[in-house]
Amino acid sequence: MQHSKSTLIILLSFLVFSCKTKPEAEKENVTVQSPNIIYILADDLGYGELGIYGQEKIETPNIDALAQNGMLFTQHYTGAPVCAPARYMLMTGKHAGHAYIRGNDEWRERGDVWDYKAAILDSTLEGQRPIPSSTVLFPQLLKNQGYATGMVGKWGLGAPHTDAIPTKMGFDFFYGYNCQRQAHTYYPVHLYKNENRVHLNNDTIPPSKKFPKGADPNDPESYREYNLNDYTPDLMFDEMLGFISENKENPFFFYWASPIPHNPIQAPQKWVDYYKGKFGEEEPYLGGAGYYPHQNPKAGYAAMISYLDENVGKLVDYLKKNGLYENTIIMFTSDNGVTFSGGTDGEFFNSSGVFGEEYGRGKGFVYEGGIRVPMIATWPNHIKPGSKTDHISAHYDVMATLLDLNNIDNPEQTDGISFLPTLLGEQDQAQHDFLFWEYPEYGGQVAIRMGDWKVVRQNLKNPKKESTLELYNLVKDPAEQNNVADEHPEIIANAAKIFAEEHNNAEVERFRIPIVENGLLSSKQNEE
Repeated sequence: MQHSKSTLIILLSFLVFSCKTKPEAEKENVTVQSPNIIYILADDLGYGELGIYGQEKIETPNIDALAQNGMLFTQHYTGAPVCAPARYMLMTGKHAGHAYIRGNDEWRERGDVWDYKAAILDSTLEGQRPIPSSTVLFPQLLKNQGYATGMVGKWGLGAPHTDAIPTKMGFDFFYGYNCQRQAHTYYPVHLYKNENRVHLNNDTIPPSKKFPKGADPNDPESYREYNLNDYTPDLMFDEMLGFISENKENPFFFYWASPIPHNPIQAPQKWVDYYKGKFGEEEPYLGGAGYYPHQNPKAGYAAMISYLDENVGKLVDYLKKNGLYENTIIMFTSDNGVTFSGGTDGEFFNSSGVFGEEYGRGKGFVYEGGIRVPMIATWPNHIKPGSKTDHISAHYDVMATLLDLNNIDNPEQTDGISFLPTLLGEQDQAQHDFLFWEYPEYGGQVAIRMGDWKVVRQNLKNPKKESTLELYNLVKDPAEQNNVADEHPEIIANAAKIFAEEHNNAEVERFRIPIVENGLLSSKQNEE
């Protein structure tokens, strides 16, 4: 592997040096072979919602083209089935047994943090529980190496006025939502640029505002107040291109944490009209399951994904026109599985493929539909076009991979394994002995994948339900329908041993699962 990587570095040095010289102001530790890196994280995009993964109703030609020009991963996982912990594990390279953030935590002791209008008036009510200021995120390590680091989108790892904001955690530039709750509308009153609010030309329409009483659900005018002026995905895309333009002479890392297609359903009208023509008449969604009403919820949901796809295409075109594409590695993935609320219809779209989309199988749960996510990587002349891998990997491997790419030592406190050999088509790829999930919400859950086998435990914090002990062979039973735990006590015992070795008690009380704080129990009888 070392020989292959050395050869790669020499080739990269020649390619990059031949097209641009090293600026005098460039930091001393930046090497000319360092590629640009763009990491695109969609929000709640299901495993089956891209054409390249089998989607038949939603059109995603530009994202599909990334796979056709690069590598498609079939067994890539998030670190957690919801937003904040997934992002924490991505940024730190830690799995859930070692993570500080293991669930969504709105830091409620500050006051009424769910009052949207109150948070507009008082910024101390925004944001999620801050990660410790000592936390090492991989963008900081890339920055230390000389990369310019930028981000647009949703943060969710710390509130304004704390040390846990992007510009204090390794990013030179940030534009977007500091707070996940504020991201429950695509037409907010403000976003953040670096450490300051930027006020937008939008009214104060609180998320989950119900359909107007007495209004006609078949009249488009009844929905006008839910679609305002400044559409944040447009603004964030423009800021991303601005950052790339300003830093294109030096290596840059850019984290595009798109809020799409997370609810609410709000999309550009041209795309809504396109899918209205494709899907025909449908039942309006009036807001009964949260977020905002929408006259054409299926068309609106598909429209959001195709809009994101359109912008991915615009980004690639920009890179090509500016001579950046050849030396840029692009990764595209999702933070977790498909959602079930806000008028979405995962079953209509078959959003999780074979894994199932109904409540309990997608977002918020450690079954495959909640944690297996699409993953595509492209890098011209390095990643083989049209390639596919079944290498088992996770978000918490990204840190190790990008550091390996730049010959930076991986911190000892991380759990990731570099999948750079897989990207480069090499044969010496290290394998995980297991993947690990511990999630304290939705009743309390644990999952461990060991090769083809996966142990799942549900209802570990739910006093109204009996906790489960489940075992599935993902090759024979990818939809996790046939529990064979009673037939393989040795695999259950191995999972219990892994849990005992890998689980650290959560530092935050909210994230603790009392029944397993002393180790994963091997049978339900032991819990009595």
